Amino acid sequence: MKKIIALVLMFAFLPFCAKALDGNEAENFVKKVTQQGIEEIINSDVSIQEKDARFEKLFDEYLDLDYIGKFVLGRYWKTASAKQRTDFIKVYRDFNTKTWSKRFDEFKGKHFDFHGTSPSNSQGQVFVNTTVDMNEGAPAKVVFRVKDGQPLKIVDIIIENVSLAITARNEYAAYIKKAPNGLDDLIKDLKQKAQ
Repeated sequence: MKKIIALVLMFAFLPFCAKALDGNEAENFVKKVTQQGIEEIINSDVSIQEKDARFEKLFDEYLDLDYIGKFVLGRYWKTASAKQRTDFIKVYRDFNTKTWSKRFDEFKGKHFDFHGTSPSNSQGQVFVNTTVDMNEGAPAKVVFRVKDGQPLKIVDIIIENVSLAITARNEYAAYIKKAPNGLDDLIKDLKQKAQ
């Protein structure tokens, strides 16, 4: 009898424990990010320095850089020292602020059209599907991976089926494997590129 009661209680509370990320909430979140963030930054007539500063603020507010940093370092995150982890997250943020600022310049004068969400294999995450009309060819597909939390955070952007996080993970793993000083050399390289 106790086992039956325990099972009933477990299934009664299961919906609260395994609550899926609401697709509408995630889509509205990405709309806010793209409309108030990316589109305003890209379309603004400001200096590169100001644009980078605005992208930095956008990153801090809407991206989970700790989560992304752990992901892109993969197995090297586990062996990294506390200092290496802190240094990597900082330089990764600085480097990507400038990289994404330039990368999203191709969307200048454009806006994001939303096409609902798709489920993710990762619990508490969902894909928000968008397209951006380009001057030539078909619209560009841009998919945002959103992670549940208070507040919601973006943990990857997939442009034309190319995941920025997975691309970075593969590049960094190859770099660390070849570099004489491993992760320290990667941090130094990213710092130079960020400048």
